[in-house]
Amino acid sequence: MRHSRDTTAAGELFGARLREVRLKRRLSQKELADRVGIPQPHVSAMESGVKFPNLLTVIRLAVVLECRVIELVSVFDKHHFASLLP
Repeated sequence: MRHSRDTTAAGELFGARLREVRLKRRLSQKELADRVGIPQPHVSAMESGVKFPNLLTVIRLAVVLECRVIELVSVFDKHHFASLLP
């Protein structure tokens, strides 16, 4: 996985998973942001791998997306952890 100077491999993995789950729920970035209580640009930045959410935000995302937290973070189980570090 190639990532830009402004993203991390972990951020890109999480962002792709977040986008996948959001789209399955047929939510726009704006709708998700409003329901989670964060600005829409923050959702965009998470999905592009520029920002990585804190634990509280991950929990809020899971509640709004009606999924378990593990559904959002299980993507990391498929990769060697050291390769995800900047």
